[in-house]
Amino acid sequence: MADAAMTPEVTIVPADEASWEDLQALFGTRGDPSRCQCQRFKMRPGESWASVGAEELGFRLCKQTDCGHPESATTSGLVAYLDGEPVGWCAVEPRTAYPRLLRNNRVPWVGRTEDKTDDSVWAVTCFVTRTGFRRRGISRVLARAAVDFARQRGARALEGYPMTTKDVLLGELHVGTQGVFAAAGFTEVSRPTLRRVVMRIDF
Repeated sequence: MADAAMTPEVTIVPADEASWEDLQALFGTRGDPSRCQCQRFKMRPGESWASVGAEELGFRLCKQTDCGHPESATTSGLVAYLDGEPVGWCAVEPRTAYPRLLRNNRVPWVGRTEDKTDDSVWAVTCFVTRTGFRRRGISRVLARAAVDFARQRGARALEGYPMTTKDVLLGELHVGTQGVFAAAGFTEVSRPTLRRVVMRIDF
């Protein structure tokens, strides 16, 4: 399929080509991914994981990904498979799809004059690697696939907002590391905080 990116072990497909069961299997039933359902940057003002609840957040993600419907015109991410097992997730879509990101005054906006309403700039906001499959380069493969995914859908640029330091907490790794983005061809454009960097690739 045109949208799939493959290595000898890992296959990446748009989320609408994956099943909802596969996506939930890699998010798991404990920890931040299961509670957040990749909605951190999509929640409305005043909302939180606790106030909305995992069930509603999962419902929103299901609609956003349109899992199981490969004919879908839009989807919000990529799913990685290793030997047929769902093992990784990457959220990638137009930057304007993330209202909480647009409301943030620091990441990624400090020191920049970017037009926040420009939907031709896409963003990678989250990686999830399934427990038991970490430290195998899944995020690096997903980041490279996200570049092709965004380019094929008309993006003129793709951004990520990873951590800059090695001493990060596990709960912070969902945004990725600087090395993951650099390996996929992104370059640094700004450092809005001591621990966060804006990485970008222009097409």
